[in-house]
Amino acid sequence: MAKVLEVTAADFLPARMTLPALREAAADCKGCDLYKRATQTVFGEGAAHAAVMFVGEVPGDYEDRVGRPFVGPAGKLLDKALVEAGIPRDEVYVTNAVKHFKWEPRGKRRLHSKPSAREMYACRPWLDAEIAVVRPQIIVCLGASAAQALLGKDFRVTKERGRMLKTAWAQWLTATVHPSSLLRIPEGQDREEPYRLFVADLKKVARQLRTLARTPVQV
Repeated sequence: MAKVLEVTAADFLPARMTLPALREAAADCKGCDLYKRATQTVFGEGAAHAAVMFVGEVPGDYEDRVGRPFVGPAGKLLDKALVEAGIPRDEVYVTNAVKHFKWEPRGKRRLHSKPSAREMYACRPWLDAEIAVVRPQIIVCLGASAAQALLGKDFRVTKERGRMLKTAWAQWLTATVHPSSLLRIPEGQDREEPYRLFVADLKKVARQLRTLARTPVQV
């Protein structure tokens, strides 16, 4: 029996690899079934050749409605932390490992649901293409799913957060928590310390950027 070839985002990649071309092509992606329940594709955005790329897991409910990444409550918290860390938001690129919102109903609300390994695999060509075009010096994975998409299922943010790792995708890669995890801390529990640690991780990124800026280019 002939093997049925799996459809993935690779089947929708454009011939010309530029961010505008990728964004336009991703709008019609049917590499997995998530597009059927999502409002639209939420592609990455930011500086075309950003020094830092932030990678989250999936778009949230608000991002799904407006079609832009990191513009909901978690995005606003990331904006605040970037200011405190000294990283200008308009000089970074933000995206997600999966480009369609995965959700499950809770009454009238649509709650985020973790993407499956198949969905992560199917969407991976978009992230690979973004990295190849933007060519960031540092990639920051926000949350376990984003980190495992690039570093494998055994990677643990709880153990490795804040460490600068040499990788094939960028000069440095590091992982920290997703800002949405800070928003989920119940009322009455300490929220200041987890946020302080998140900002501390981003400050390490800012310091690494300054070090890279001072490093002579090898010719």
